[in-house]
Order: sequence, then C-alpha cells, then structure tokens
Amino acid sequence: MALHISVSSACFCGDFIHRKVQRIRAVASEDFTTVKTEEDKVKLGGSELKVTRLGIGAWSWGDTSYWNNFEWDDRKMKAAKAAFDTSVDSGITFFDTAEVYGSRFSMGAINSETLLGRFIKERKERNPEVEVAVATKFAALPWRLGRQSVLTALKDSLCRLGLSSVELYQLHWPGIWGNEGYIDGLGDAVEQGLVKAVGVSNYSEKRLRNAYEQLSKRGIPLASNQVNYSLIYRIPENNGVKAACDELGITLIAYSPIAQGVLTGKYTPESPPTGPRRNIYTPEFLTKLQPLINRIMEMGQNYNKTSTQVVLNWLISQGNVVPIPGAKTAEQAEEFAGALGWRLTDEEIEELRSLASQIQPVIGFPVEKL
Repeated sequence: MALHISVSSACFCGDFIHRKVQRIRAVASEDFTTVKTEEDKVKLGGSELKVTRLGIGAWSWGDTSYWNNFEWDDRKMKAAKAAFDTSVDSGITFFDTAEVYGSRFSMGAINSETLLGRFIKERKERNPEVEVAVATKFAALPWRLGRQSVLTALKDSLCRLGLSSVELYQLHWPGIWGNEGYIDGLGDAVEQGLVKAVGVSNYSEKRLRNAYEQLSKRGIPLASNQVNYSLIYRIPENNGVKAACDELGITLIAYSPIAQGVLTGKYTPESPPTGPRRNIYTPEFLTKLQPLINRIMEMGQNYNKTSTQVVLNWLISQGNVVPIPGAKTAEQAEEFAGALGWRLTDEEIEELRSLASQIQPVIGFPVEKL
C-alpha cells in the first residue's frame, strides 16, 4: 500500500488535530480472565520491562485514512475511551501506539498518542495507583537523519502523551538510510532515562541481528521486534524472524494478530470488510478462508470461547509472542481478555497451522502505515 506520510517535528499537545455477524458470545463475566498478578506478565526480551501477555494496539484511535470509514467523531472517541478503560479493568495494561497513528498529516482527526495520553491522565485522576505500560514508535522518514532525530521525535511523542518517559520505544520501520544512527538514538534514549526498553518493528532477520549487536556493545538489550503475525500470516516463521527472536531472546510483538478482524468470522464472501481492507480481503479470499474459520469456531465452542479468543490464544501458545489486537470498543477489549488463562492443546495448535497453510498469505497485506 502506497501511503504518503509527513510528521512534523513540532509537538501538538492538546491539539484536536484529534458480523451478518455470527460468532459465539464470550462466556459469562464470572469466567472472564483478568490479569492481576506479576506472574501474569512477561519480560520483553532481555530487558527488565514486564508487560501483560496481551496488549492493545491503538492504530485505529483517531485514524481516518485506514480505519473508522474515513471519519472520526465523538461517538468513536467515547468508544475508544471505553476500550481503554475496559482493557485496564480486565488487567490488560500494555498499549501500543505510534507518532504516525492518527496524525493529521496522514489524514487523521487526532493523534493516537494524544488520545492515549488523555485516557491515561483521566484514569489516573480517578485512580492514581493505576500502572499502564506505553509503547510508541519513531517514524524513520527519509529526511530524519542521525541519532538526535530519534531523541527529538521521542520528546515530541512524550509531549503528546503527557508523560516524562515511556516503557518501550521502537523504530517503526527500517530507514532508507541512517539506521545505525537510529539505533544509537535508541541507546541514548535508554541512557537518558526517557525509556525503559527499546525495540524495532518490521525488521528482517538480518536487520534484527545487526540492531541487536549494535545495542549489545552498549550493554543495552533489544527488547522486541513488532511484526505482522497471525494464523494466516506466518511469514515471521518462514523468513527467520521468529527463530532469530527466540534465539536472541527478543520478544516478538504481533500486530494484526486477528488479521484485522478477518479471523473473527465477522466477514464472509457475501459481506466483506469495508474501506481499504475490502481490496485486501476479497470475496475470493474469504471463500478460501471459510474451512479454517469454521474449524476455529468449532474449537471455540469446545472451550466456550469466541473465534477471536481462539486465534489470539494460538499466537500466545507459540511462546515468546505478545499479540496486540486493536480495540475500538469496550466489547472488543473485554473479549480479548478472554484469550488469557487457558491454552489450546498441541494437537489443536498444529491442526490450525495445517489448515491455515493451505491458504496463500495475502500478498497485499499492509505493513501498517508503510
């Protein structure tokens, strides 16, 4: 997908530049899993940062270029806020955003970072003890050069978030040039106390190893690599990225873990998704997908779980993987929590992989905003 993105170096704090569904309902509220103890968290790579085993992606918050049918209004704002609060109430406290999400320069109504920062502030006003782990990302735009550009962008992100530091800062994608400087900038951010851990996103095995080695020279672990990973998009298993993460002790953060809603069973050949996703998940593709969707639903019935919870559990069961599905509503956030606290059997995991392997991955799968 060709997208033209421009991000200003200025900080716009306070600027409001701001399924026929057939699926099984989640189990009764008393059976919902919540994350309450430290043992329910995982370390990101070799860092000391612990996050919940499942996070929430905030790509859609404020966005009008890919999500929300090209419009953002007060109703969607309230829904996003409810998604945030329900996530925290369910014990999911790891949120991932980026400076380009919802950016007014990429057809956004309001920056996702600004929204997340506001939600956190309002929550802390009610409960000062609440702890939220924030991950955001640096956009490796062609005109951004050197390590200082990383620090400048990070400080602007902190301004929009209303925070003095974030838990995880990531390079959103490899730059056309200047990557060594970007890695140095990540290291500087750690040493200056602006972040607790650093990671990359959309990095190949080779680039991942190089970044790992460069940071290691400064005694700084590379905590994560955030990539597109789901039951029907298993490229990280095939291109060496997942194996390299496991070898080096780098956590794989999986974005689009439910394939942008397609694995939930929400969409059918007769009722495909709207907007840009309609060009990716065509009726022809959805027809080929139905046997897998049907089996996912059957497994869900056996566990009294939804299809969404099954596919997220499949990812968590791979080990060293933290999925970050996007939540636009409280209902979605509550459903995601039900992916935790149980596990598919090894036989079920392999059966789903085998069924999915018969489906050619979508070539046009968007790499977020790249």
